[in-house]
Amino acid sequence: MSSKNPRRAAFEILLRIEKEKSFADILLDHELSKEIIKGADRGLLTELVYGVLRRQGTLDHIMGQFSKQRPEKLELVVRLLLRLGIYQSFFLDRVPVSAAVNETVNLAKELAPRASGFINAVLRSADRGRDGIEYPDRSENPVGYLAARYSHPAWLTAQWCEQLGVDAAEELAAAMSEPPPFTVRTNTLRVSREELMARLEKEGVTCSRTAWSPDGVRLNQSGQITKLASFRDGLFTVQDESSQMAPVFLAPEKGERVLDACAAPGGKSTQMAQLMGDSGEIFACDVNHKKLRMIKETCDRLGIESVRTFTMDATVPSNAIKETTFHRILVDAPCSGLGVIRRHPEGKWTKSAADLAQLAATQKAILENLCGYLETGGTLLYATCSTSPQENEEVVDAFLERHPEFVLEDLRPLFPCFAPLFTERGFFRSWPHRDGMDGFFSARLKKIS
Repeated sequence: MSSKNPRRAAFEILLRIEKEKSFADILLDHELSKEIIKGADRGLLTELVYGVLRRQGTLDHIMGQFSKQRPEKLELVVRLLLRLGIYQSFFLDRVPVSAAVNETVNLAKELAPRASGFINAVLRSADRGRDGIEYPDRSENPVGYLAARYSHPAWLTAQWCEQLGVDAAEELAAAMSEPPPFTVRTNTLRVSREELMARLEKEGVTCSRTAWSPDGVRLNQSGQITKLASFRDGLFTVQDESSQMAPVFLAPEKGERVLDACAAPGGKSTQMAQLMGDSGEIFACDVNHKKLRMIKETCDRLGIESVRTFTMDATVPSNAIKETTFHRILVDAPCSGLGVIRRHPEGKWTKSAADLAQLAATQKAILENLCGYLETGGTLLYATCSTSPQENEEVVDAFLERHPEFVLEDLRPLFPCFAPLFTERGFFRSWPHRDGMDGFFSARLKKIS
C-alpha cells in the first residue's frame, strides 16, 4: 500500500476499511510508521482519512445531489474517490478547490480511468452548486436533517433526539463530527500534573489542565507523542478525560484487591494503581491475551508493579480468579462505542440499532458472572463509552432487579465536586457537546449482603 502520495494512501486505507472493516487508527499508524510520507503530507493523510469517515454521510448527501446515480449504486472505488474530492472541496480550507478536483481526477485516471470524466463532472458541478445544496427540513424531519447535515446514521440521531431533544441533539451531532481533544493522564507516581505540564512545555508541547479529571492534561497535538522524552520516561499515558473519571468514582484504596475485568489497553488499570499508591493487587483481565501485552508494556513504562494480567472471558467463570474475592470491581464493559465515534468514526457506519440488544445481553452476562466475586460491602463500578440507555441505565436496572443484595449508590453526595456531571439518579454521564470529553456512563453499585 505504501505511497508517497497522501491522497492515494488515504484512498487505500478507506478502501480497506470498507472491505475489511479494519480500524482507521491501526492502518494509519502502520502507514505512517514506514516514514515514506513526509512532512505536511503526514498531516494531510490523517486529515483525509478521519475527515472522510467523520463526514461520510454528508459527503454522500452532497454527492447524491449532483450525480445521476445514487451514491450507494456507484462502484465502491468511484464512491470513495468522490468522497475524497468533495471532502477536500467543502471541508479543507487550505486546499484550493481546483487542486482538490484536479488531484482527485488524476487519481481516478489511475484507479478508475473509465469513470474519471464522470468524477470530474460531479466534483465541478458540486462546486458550482454548493450554495444550493438542500437538506431535509429541520422542523419536519429533524432526524433526517441531523443525519445528513452532521453525518451520522439516522437511527442514532433519532436516539439522540429522543434522549436530549432536537436542540441539544444538534449540538451533540455537531460535536461528534469534529476532531476530539487529545488528552493524557499524569503518572502521579512519578510527577505532579504541574510538573508534567512544565516538562511538556519545555519539549515544545502547548498544554492545559482538563476541566474535570484531577490528573488530566489536554495537548495541542497528537502526532509523535511517543517520541517525547517525557513519554519514554513514563510521566504520562494517553487517556481521554471521560475515561479517567471511572477509576475516580470506583475510588480504590491502598492495599485493596481490585478486579479490572475488561482491562485492555490498561489505562484504567494503571490509573487505579496510581490511586492506590501502587500497593495492593490489581487483577487486569481481558478476553484477548494479545492485548494483555499492551498492559504489561504500559506498566513497565510507568513503573507500576501492582498490576497482574490474566486472560479471562468475563461472561463465564474463570480459573484466573477462581476462589478469589475483591474489594472493588471495575466493569468497563464491551459496548457499541457510540460515545467515542469522533475518535473511531468508522464505527458509526458499521453498527445498527439491532446491535445494541446483543451488546446489552453480553453486558448483563458479565455483571451476572462477576457479581459473585465481590465481597460483601464491596463496590462495583459499571462503565461504558456508549450514549445508549439500552447499554447503560437499562442494563443496570435489569441487574438490580435480579440482585436485591446490590444497591445503586448515588454519586452526587459521594463526589459533590463533580455534581454537574451526574444525572438525577446519580449516574455519571458525560457529553462531548456539554463537557468537552467523550460520551461516557458509569453507575456505582454496592453489595450490601
